[in-house]
Amino acid sequence: GSGDGQGQILQRFPEKDWEDNPFPQGIELFCQPSGWQLFPERNPPTFFVAVLTDINSERHYCACFTFWEPVETPQPQSHPRNGEGEEEEEEGPSSPVQPAQLFAPKSLVLVSRLDHPEVFRNSLGLIYTIYVDGLSVSLENVIGNLLTCTIPITGGAQ
Repeated sequence: GSGDGQGQILQRFPEKDWEDNPFPQGIELFCQPSGWQLFPERNPPTFFVAVLTDINSERHYCACFTFWEPVETPQPQSHPRNGEGEEEEEEGPSSPVQPAQLFAPKSLVLVSRLDHPEVFRNSLGLIYTIYVDGLSVSLENVIGNLLTCTIPITGGAQ
């Protein structure tokens, strides 16, 4: 086709909206403002943070880390020219034509009410590294560990 597509949410945390912080509608459009397009080469990962303002004028910082993955292409079909009623290709040799490798964008998005772009970049970079390296770590555990912190009591033990 033309290489244009539509974004799709594959996984989200939390799976259900929190009452005081609903999931931003249309976030898949926001991640790729130029549209979801296939590219003939793998682009380097990109990172940006934008601010969305909700109906109550509250800011939501949306960090977006995008990388490109190879798209599986359909198997090429050859059209033999053996004269037995099989259709011939109108142009080109009878050998199969290998389609060019295409790459599709995939985005990791973090939405927060806090403005900490370096923390967002590091967190999304860690998730990306775990995904790309194929480490056998539960994504749910990684995200849970990133979101959990212990705050010591003032004057108490560290």
